[in-house]
Amino acid sequence: MLSRQQSGLRRTFGVTVPLVAAALLALSACAGEGGEAPAPKAKPAEGSVVAPGKPGEPARTLSPDEARRAAPVDRPNSADFDYAEMMIAHHAQALVMTDLAPSRASARNVKQLAERIAAAQRPEIDAMKGWQYRNKAAARPKAPHDHGAMAGMATEKQLAELRAARGEAFDELFLKLMITHHKGALTMAGDALSDGNDITIEEMATDLVAQQTTEINRMARMLRGEQPPR
Repeated sequence: MLSRQQSGLRRTFGVTVPLVAAALLALSACAGEGGEAPAPKAKPAEGSVVAPGKPGEPARTLSPDEARRAAPVDRPNSADFDYAEMMIAHHAQALVMTDLAPSRASARNVKQLAERIAAAQRPEIDAMKGWQYRNKAAARPKAPHDHGAMAGMATEKQLAELRAARGEAFDELFLKLMITHHKGALTMAGDALSDGNDITIEEMATDLVAQQTTEINRMARMLRGEQPPR
């Protein structure tokens, strides 16, 4: 199995030494009849990497050290740190809403949905906090964030209405607020996938998109009174 660094090099440069050697042999075999075969080119050094040049420029042969320096770096950037910080707060509000369901919801499937959401998002919060710790997020200068203005966040008034609701009224309001909440999370995950640079954050955001898209569709069917598939 290729190491992560080796995989990055292959993604970056695309052409490996054995492929280049095969291409040279093919060109040699195609020399015209009676024509003079082209002079053999020097064989790249063992372990070197051939990097395609820019348009109009020849390819370059890089040593392993040069190739490592030229490979893209997967260090977290500001988009990665912002995603972790804001998604922790975003998930925390989802847990506030799901914690209300056992005592206020009337429909069994609403209670089950709330339980599944909580079971998924509590570990995700822990995972993002662990990522922050490993990447020394606490030492970074923090830009001010208005967490209440994040995409999909319920207002204090909406949360108060949810706390006061019971039975079918709770079920309907919970589903509407949670659909909006999930759609906001998809927006934030899309920003991280577009602008971030860290592979772990990319994996977290990708998993979130798959999971919460499924849950949005399920909740929409529940609002329409359809029985969602198990």
